[in-house]
Amino acid sequence: MKIYMLGLLFFVLAGCGAGGDFSDLQAYMDEVRSRPKGEIEPLPKFITYESFAYSAAALRSPFQPPVKLEMASRQKGSKDIKPDDARTKQFLEGFNIETFVMVGTLANESGSFALINGAGGVHRVKVGDYLGRNHGYILSIDNSKIDVVEIVPDGEGGWLERPRSLSLKERS
Repeated sequence: MKIYMLGLLFFVLAGCGAGGDFSDLQAYMDEVRSRPKGEIEPLPKFITYESFAYSAAALRSPFQPPVKLEMASRQKGSKDIKPDDARTKQFLEGFNIETFVMVGTLANESGSFALINGAGGVHRVKVGDYLGRNHGYILSIDNSKIDVVEIVPDGEGGWLERPRSLSLKERS
C-alpha cells in the first residue's frame, strides 16, 4: 500500500513539473501585445453659461384680460393725478396685483373686509388699503369683487387712473 501511494504521488508530481511547453500561452500573449494601442477620447468642450435676463416681468400676464385699447388711447394723463410718494408703503404694495385672488369676505362691528390670497398667504384688506405695485387703492368691497383703482404712468410724464377689480374665486 505504501508503494502504491508513493507511485501515485510520483505521477502527480511528474505531471505538475513535467513539460515546460507554454507555446500556446506565449502565442496568445504575443498576439495581445501586437494589437494597436487604444486612444483616449478627448474631453468634451466646455460651453460657457450665458445668463438670461427676463424682461417681461412688468408686462401684463397673458392669463389676464387685456385693457381695452380704445379707452387707454383716449385717456390722456394728468399732471394733477399722481401717487403719494410721501406715505409709507404697505406690505401688499410689494407684489403685482395679478398675483392676488379674492377668496372671501368678513364683516364685524368694525366694518367689512375682503380676504385675498397671494404674497405668501391669505391677507385681510379693507377699503382704503393699498395693494399692487401700481399704487392700487381699494375703493369698495362687496361679496363678489374688490374694486381697485391704480395710478399708472401714461408714458408722457402724466398719470392715469386705471380701474380694476378682483373677482371672487369660485371653489373647484
